[in-house]
Amino acid sequence: MEKLLEDAGITLSSVTTEDNGVSGRAMVEALIAGQRDPAALAQWAKRRLRRKIPALTEALTGRFTEHHAFLARLHLDLIDGHTRAVDELTARIEVVIEPCRGIRELIVSAVGIGTTIADVIIAETGGDMTRFPTAGHLASRARTCPGSNESAGRVKSTHTRPDNPYRTGTLGAAAMSAAHSKDTYLAAKYRRITSRRGPVKAIVAIKHALLTAIRHMITNSALYIEPGSDYSTKPHPDKTKQRALDQPRKMGYAITLEPLEATG
Repeated sequence: MEKLLEDAGITLSSVTTEDNGVSGRAMVEALIAGQRDPAALAQWAKRRLRRKIPALTEALTGRFTEHHAFLARLHLDLIDGHTRAVDELTARIEVVIEPCRGIRELIVSAVGIGTTIADVIIAETGGDMTRFPTAGHLASRARTCPGSNESAGRVKSTHTRPDNPYRTGTLGAAAMSAAHSKDTYLAAKYRRITSRRGPVKAIVAIKHALLTAIRHMITNSALYIEPGSDYSTKPHPDKTKQRALDQPRKMGYAITLEPLEATG
């Protein structure tokens, strides 16, 4: 729609990103109906957008023709058709997912996972973890385990194998969300692996960790428990301290640590 409007000299996107929002839709509908007065079109602005009426008036000054109106109507009808289809599919999913609603509630308790991602995971696994004897079997099914390509004792490749693109994309979205969450175990794990092996392998590791947690939650009917960002460092404070000191020392700096005074 934005390109169509720009072809007609209408630069609505320069004022608002809501071309398909309530205000933008009303203005386009008015254009299709034959209204060409920019000032009148700008009056369709709602709420905070009304503060920008002068800018809207300028942006709505163009050369919108009957041909543009025809194409815009076709475009909006397609959007409405897709919206109805999505709504119908969403309603159908809610019916089909009913037997697994409890499992969905468990899965969405994990960091980075929303309803849509949980639905894909249930669709791919059937919500039945008895099919996977261990978390490793589930991870292998989702292609989040390193590949095994060894000949004569020489490892040729450890890349993960190709997977269903929908499942890959869904798990990737969950992993990215978890990796950028605040003060969580998975976010700390992502940063730690990224520093050593890069972000691509770190995301695969987060996918694996999420699947492991999901299998545990479903198998034990337990909600996700956040371990905390210090989960990996808390049991080994000396090793953590040593790792923190190693990098500056390699750069030629000497650092002395002193414990903070107890407060309270």
